[in-house]
Amino acid sequence: MTAALSAEKRALLNVLCSRLLAYPDEQFEAERDQLVEASNQLPPELSSEFAKFFAATEGRELLDLQAEYVRTFDVRRRACLYLSYYLNGDTRRRGAALWRFQETYKILGFDMDSGELPDFLPMLLEAAAHGGDAAIAAEGLLDEHRQGLEVLISALERFESPQVYVVRALVNAMPEITTVQRKAAEALIAGGPPTELVGIDPLPLIMKPYDNNDSVAGARS
Repeated sequence: MTAALSAEKRALLNVLCSRLLAYPDEQFEAERDQLVEASNQLPPELSSEFAKFFAATEGRELLDLQAEYVRTFDVRRRACLYLSYYLNGDTRRRGAALWRFQETYKILGFDMDSGELPDFLPMLLEAAAHGGDAAIAAEGLLDEHRQGLEVLISALERFESPQVYVVRALVNAMPEITTVQRKAAEALIAGGPPTELVGIDPLPLIMKPYDNNDSVAGARS
């Protein structure tokens, strides 16, 4: 399913996905009603997914949501939010992949002062929400890593994570997955990201609003 969106609606989608895939904090609690209202402005095939997310998190304590987030994204190799990890895993190729994300941000003029690696999905979506060249570049990277998004959806379904609805909304607005991408995704789902235990030096980091100190060691290294 591919939802046709105007530039304005696509920016809104990217903002929502960025915020709802970030570590839940007091700001999420304060903005919840606004986020619900914003999601209702999207086409039904997207807004219905967000409605499931909000229903699954309604009435839950913030500490509970935070603990679940850490369990889901920070200790499982197949459910991390660092896109290049799925295709490159713990291999030498990861460094080059991270460099490409980093250079894209630099070309687009984003400040490099975040506490996250440049392939962090909420950060990429934040860039895409700026529209114009930023959206084209960010959405191009998203499409290149479609296999990783499919692996993420599969893992989140298995863990019964409410964030699965957010990622589904995101891919529902992307181009249809190709046969090659689907086969690659199926292989990754079956075997997991590639492994090659080598050191990869951390790269300088980019944008700021996300602060999640607990992360998958392999995905962030």
